[in-house]
Amino acid sequence: MMCNRIAVIPCSGIGKSLGTVGREAAYLVTEQLGPQQAFVPALAPLVLGDPESLEELAETSVITVDGCRLACASKTLEECGVPVARSFSVMEVHRRHRGLKPQGIAELNADGRQLADTLTDEIVDQVRQLRREGWRDGRFVEGER
Repeated sequence: MMCNRIAVIPCSGIGKSLGTVGREAAYLVTEQLGPQQAFVPALAPLVLGDPESLEELAETSVITVDGCRLACASKTLEECGVPVARSFSVMEVHRRHRGLKPQGIAELNADGRQLADTLTDEIVDQVRQLRREGWRDGRFVEGER
């Protein structure tokens, strides 16, 4: 059985432009794929170990989006024992696009929106690749085709 719903979990990154880029990309992924295929759960309940939030992720594949080296989204999921199908780093994408100077927290400037669009495209491409490779019982199963 294929899992159509993907949790895209960005870091909180409040007050930091790259955190805002990551959150914006996560929301754009859900817009592109649609709510039947993707959703953005809140990170804070996962940090607190909320059983309902963890249960929500039990039958879905998870992609994390981290804005900085602290990798709070990835580390939180790891600490909760939730498998992550793929992780993305906004900093890594920014390194490949050094000409962009993202600014803004509440609202990104044009460079920030462009970086978010680039990250969105990378995440959507990975989701499509994972689907081709195969997800079983809500989880990506490495090596299955």
